[in-house]
Amino acid sequence: MNEHHLRFLASPDWAKWLDAELVPWLDTLHLGDDLLEIGPGPGLTTDLLRQRAVHVTAVELDDDLYSGLAARMTGTNVDVFHADASDTGLPADRFSTAACFAMLHHVPSAEKQDRVFAEMQRVLRPGGLFVGTDAVDADFIRDTHENDTFVPMPPDQLPARLEGAGFRNAEVHVGEFEIRFKAAKP
Repeated sequence: MNEHHLRFLASPDWAKWLDAELVPWLDTLHLGDDLLEIGPGPGLTTDLLRQRAVHVTAVELDDDLYSGLAARMTGTNVDVFHADASDTGLPADRFSTAACFAMLHHVPSAEKQDRVFAEMQRVLRPGGLFVGTDAVDADFIRDTHENDTFVPMPPDQLPARLEGAGFRNAEVHVGEFEIRFKAAKP
């Protein structure tokens, strides 16, 4: 992730957006007792999730982001693991919900994104929910990803991709800047 983008994801502006846009949606979902967050970055979304679930497991690939978040979450209801979201090494059928916010476009290919979907399906317990948001493919968003990975997901393809990973009842909402999705493990 480029430095500009990383600074934004740790900024008061991002926190304000999350509070105004993400929190109302999260509060409509039943997240359950054991939540997995993939790609938390600096952890502003983790802060929101840990207020809404008994236990949160955060999986972060980046060394520095992992170290910072792990240190910050010590003594809380959050465990932080250094792993790849496409192969977490976590137990199957464990989590009530898996969540990812504005991170899937950082996964370097559609094929690897599909492996992330399959891994989320594997670690969710039956009836578990996979929820997330991601960026739409827009020039101004691409501009913020200069020298960075940006592989947006076509929203019209997302339901079939989630169903291909074993999810059911996939719902996708396309907004001006983001897509939101949810799907259930049968």
